[in-house]
Amino acid sequence: MKSELGYSTSDRIFVRGRDLCGELLGHVDLGAMAYFEITGRMPTANEARLFNALAITLVEHGITPSSIAARMTYAGAPEALQGAVAAGLNGLGTVFAGTSEGAARLLKAALADPADTRSADARAEEIVLREEAAGRTIPGMGHPIHRPVDPRTVRLFEIARETGFHGRYVDLMLAIQRAFSRRKGREITLNATGAMGALCCELGLPVEACRGIAVFARAIGLVGHILEEIRSPMAIKLWQETETRVAVRPAALGG
Repeated sequence: MKSELGYSTSDRIFVRGRDLCGELLGHVDLGAMAYFEITGRMPTANEARLFNALAITLVEHGITPSSIAARMTYAGAPEALQGAVAAGLNGLGTVFAGTSEGAARLLKAALADPADTRSADARAEEIVLREEAAGRTIPGMGHPIHRPVDPRTVRLFEIARETGFHGRYVDLMLAIQRAFSRRKGREITLNATGAMGALCCELGLPVEACRGIAVFARAIGLVGHILEEIRSPMAIKLWQETETRVAVRPAALGG
């Protein structure tokens, strides 16, 4: 058995056939390296610009469940920074950050048949009705803070236009947002993870890579949160405040 990703000799390290020290270090940035590791080739200038934008989008979003989990874990185990980062990453799923994968799967499936010539709006209407009838949430729709517009989505789609990646997946994602908003009778936010799912499709990335981008991007942010926790702790205060607010009184137990 062997891996095509990398191997080492006594004096050299190779990553997908490239010499790490001679060809990569000092020559490519982290985003280009991530793209290379994921796809097996170096990105073009436009691919690199859009891919870096996708990664930067999810590095930081304040005191979120993932950053709280990381801070709380660090408070209990300050000897293991990596454990605290891992605790925060474990929450990147179908509700937070990882929803980009769900959006990408939805879009890929909807546009898989080249014989289907329906408009984006017609496809979107079918998707919304189907998901609603099945009782499923539509990934990429809604946000608890950014209403009715997620500024990250706006900027990502601007970069997509500038780099030539504003294509049929973006069109369908926007059509889904319009159809869903009509069903709800109000403007529903197309959030950043929905935009990212569409743009990962435009880049031709595997759908599984969408959550992978979220993971490595948010890992950077969580390291920042832990370093801030060291300088200015808040985890214990958050715990104590929560304990005070949710403390069970005897009356609540029938006493």
